[in-house]
Amino acid sequence: MPEIRNYTLNFGPQHPAAHGVLRLVLEMDGEVIERADPHIGLLHRGTEKLAESKPYNQSIGYMDRLDYVSMMCNEHGYVLAIEKLLGVEVPERAQYIRVMFDEITRILNHLMWIGAHALDVGAMSMFLYAFREREDLMDCYEAVSGARLHATYYRPGGVARDLPDHMPQYQESKWRSQAAADKANGNRQGSLLDFIEDFASRFPKYVDEYETLLTDNRIWKQRTVGIGVVTPERALQLGFTGAMLRGSGIEWDLRKKQPYEVYDRMQFDIPVGTNGDCYDRYLVRIEEMRQSNNIIKQCAEWLRANPGNVLTEDHKIAPPRRETMKGDMEALIHHFKLFTEGFCLPAGEAYAAVEHPKGEFGCYLVSDGANKPYRLKVRAPGFAHLAGLNEMSSGHMLSDVVAIIGTQDIVFGEIDR
Repeated sequence: MPEIRNYTLNFGPQHPAAHGVLRLVLEMDGEVIERADPHIGLLHRGTEKLAESKPYNQSIGYMDRLDYVSMMCNEHGYVLAIEKLLGVEVPERAQYIRVMFDEITRILNHLMWIGAHALDVGAMSMFLYAFREREDLMDCYEAVSGARLHATYYRPGGVARDLPDHMPQYQESKWRSQAAADKANGNRQGSLLDFIEDFASRFPKYVDEYETLLTDNRIWKQRTVGIGVVTPERALQLGFTGAMLRGSGIEWDLRKKQPYEVYDRMQFDIPVGTNGDCYDRYLVRIEEMRQSNNIIKQCAEWLRANPGNVLTEDHKIAPPRRETMKGDMEALIHHFKLFTEGFCLPAGEAYAAVEHPKGEFGCYLVSDGANKPYRLKVRAPGFAHLAGLNEMSSGHMLSDVVAIIGTQDIVFGEIDR
């Protein structure tokens, strides 16, 4: 028998399952992992430092780029921290819009996760299924903000604009016949709310399709059951949050335990796992998609019945309406001051956290009374999860690392902030 040799090898950053810029230095005993050392810093873009050199309202767009799969949830944490220091009142309609788009973002994130995770483990069809639904939700982002990914839609004091009354339509082109365009436009004849309600009515059937492909698939279960087990006590000690914590059996969700916006008025359940392995975390996220869909339905129903303002009327914080700005000198001055200097926050500190699709995303803001933060610290959920990678993968085979990275749902923008 040839003797087994110890190797030190790089997993990533060019590995297709490393998702961008993850570099793992693995110490191997044959094909068994002795130690995994995650190296971060390959993407470092200094978001926190950049935010300290810009007025508060110019850093909202940077938040989208932290976790570039959960854009509006990042904005939400940052905007909540600003509102906490300002003591500003957010209109009720804006709160419902925020909650609805937080949940749309959660589904977007989980679709990306299930597509990429399944593809890494070897299931090709799942990726194509998930991206089919992502397309519809991206259209909701685009209808409301003009951008498919980096929306910059939330504002201190509300949201940038109200929900549009009509959806963009597909046109005939050399790639799409008129008949195909008409078919694609079938559910786009009404407002954005009509489109969202149509999607919410179809989505549970799609989640059933994902489960048909994976949940009882014996290859999927062989690759995920009993892999990367984290006990409830250890998950707490490691600072896990979100599905990584709930998969280990701890029922902790900021939407229930520390409700913000209008989550205390929503009816939904917190899915919890029992074994703390990759399979349980998969089941938790699948059920989260169903629960998010229920919240979206509740928000859409309320928004349809309750028109109103979506941004605070305090023009020291929010710009005046465009038509007012064109005809009123004082409004023009407000507009000019707001977009050149921004606004000053009272000296002090605030921490605001949201239940981000990946866990607890928090912004710790220190103000010295100027128009830009003295210090901004982002509490990224993925950072703590990546720190637990060594513990989760020791003793497993090399191929299991892929399943563990997938179940952590890592995005490096927030880790290498």
